[in-house]
Amino acid sequence: MSLRVIAIGAHPDDCEYYCGGTAVKLAARGDAVKFVSLTNGDAGHHRLSGAALVERRKREAEEAKRRLGIAAYEILDFHDGLLEPSLEARLEVIRLIRDWRADLVLTHRPNDYHPDHRAAGQLVQDSAYLVLVPNVCPSVPVLRRNPVYLYLEDDFRKPAPFEPHIAVAVDDVWQRKVDGLDAHESQMYEWLPWADWNEEVPPAGPEERKKWLAAKMARPLTDAVRRRLAERYGPETAAGVAHAEAFELCEYGRRTGIEELDRLLPR
Repeated sequence: MSLRVIAIGAHPDDCEYYCGGTAVKLAARGDAVKFVSLTNGDAGHHRLSGAALVERRKREAEEAKRRLGIAAYEILDFHDGLLEPSLEARLEVIRLIRDWRADLVLTHRPNDYHPDHRAAGQLVQDSAYLVLVPNVCPSVPVLRRNPVYLYLEDDFRKPAPFEPHIAVAVDDVWQRKVDGLDAHESQMYEWLPWADWNEEVPPAGPEERKKWLAAKMARPLTDAVRRRLAERYGPETAAGVAHAEAFELCEYGRRTGIEELDRLLPR
């Protein structure tokens, strides 16, 4: 049976960064994958702003959707940098999950460097029981089974570090993931170099630029992630993995074990 998976990030490009490889594998397996950005990205640039930036980021997200092969990509109209775990936003998240009839929900943890990421994690976490309650958001049919909720990996340690319960090796789709991120030109080649990478100038040629981006996007695998890879793929195979995406089970969604997670997530 194919799964219905919804990844809910704070910004256009969040889902691509944290779970783009897993999404490619899910879609190739026949699962219906939807990416959501809760904000419209209207603050994520040093020169552009407002409607022009919003429209550009929508076009980039649509191109990323095409490159990754996922089924849908929706961008909500909350302002970038101003997302709050409000009742209005909570009802939107409940609607999104119900409309997609999600089996699996992916999102940020509620402790993160970015306030929008924290708010997104809180909003999705708060939906985990209410998607089952008919009198909350009654205009959308209620789910009869709670989805499995998984947190996306981060490296923040207070008040609690990320604890991977399962990991997906993505070496075989790494270039597809980079292609999805490459679609977000306003971020990868303009905003992030200016804001986070000491005004480093990306290469001019498209292929050289992608190689540069791949190096920027690569993240070292932690010992905990390595252990999960070894459990899932065997020590010998795991030792050769360069790129992986890890997930932590949220206790507020449907509780499950490693055996079901292994079936839900692609290899």
